[in-house]
Amino acid sequence: MYNIITIERRYASGGNEIGKKLAEALGYKLYDRNILLEAAQKLDIPFFKIEALEESSSGNILMNLSKTPLGGLGGNKDLPLADKLFLEEKRIIEQAAEEGNCVIVGRASGYILRAHENSLQVFIYADHQKRLQRAIEKEGIQRAEAENAMKKNDKRRRNFYNAVTNQEWDDPKHYEMYLNAGKLGIDMCVKLLMEAAKG
Repeated sequence: MYNIITIERRYASGGNEIGKKLAEALGYKLYDRNILLEAAQKLDIPFFKIEALEESSSGNILMNLSKTPLGGLGGNKDLPLADKLFLEEKRIIEQAAEEGNCVIVGRASGYILRAHENSLQVFIYADHQKRLQRAIEKEGIQRAEAENAMKKNDKRRRNFYNAVTNQEWDDPKHYEMYLNAGKLGIDMCVKLLMEAAKG
């Protein structure tokens, strides 16, 4: 049985909705954007600065620090703020894993928890047209804006993941399940993940 499920996802693929529905169906706690908000609050970082900070993650420093168990900020006072933010996110993710029964969306959580035997790493994607349609419908934006949002958000997620893991974000070999939500649909993905969680 898997009591920790981590989900990385392409923008507008349905990964967030899948994570939310899966957590509800399993009775697990959901960790998503709230990880970032909690970390920023702990470090007293204004909300409007956090995404720009993530994009400036320094990669090699984070890679070295990410190998320390339950890495906190002790002894790391001189680190750039972006690195402190990642370390705080990492601490929250590891604490969630210690408590178990959780679904964690994004934040390179699958990489952080890769050594946990009871964690299942998942990647959610969909083809370009399905994602475009979903972005227009869910976000209430025009086609051109949706195209830009897809490029911007995928780039931001890829850069963040690659910087802190030194691995390719969407490489299937880093995940136990790689699901096309555009073809399968949200509910089928949730059903498959529920079955997988049962082992």
